[in-house]
Amino acid sequence: MKLVPLGDRVVLKQSVAEETTKSGIVLPGQAKEKPQYADVVEVGPGAVVDGVKVPMEVKAGDRVIYSKYAGTEVKLGDDEYIIVKQSDILAVVSE
Repeated sequence: MKLVPLGDRVVLKQSVAEETTKSGIVLPGQAKEKPQYADVVEVGPGAVVDGVKVPMEVKAGDRVIYSKYAGTEVKLGDDEYIIVKQSDILAVVSE
């Protein structure tokens, strides 16, 4: 199955957060708060506001930071996704 977002929505896959303590113990992602960054999986076509199409500013493959309580969590098979509006994305992370 494939998620295809509508309008100005974006499908994100949350990055797995692992952290190693100073003593070398690896803490899995479930042991701490979820990170607020994710990878963009799919992007909708964009919204139309007052008859003018608003272009999407992110693309599939981007790593982004999104609002803490934004979006709807969806599970397809073994994968979990978050569907957010473009306005809930705060920044694109680049290296």
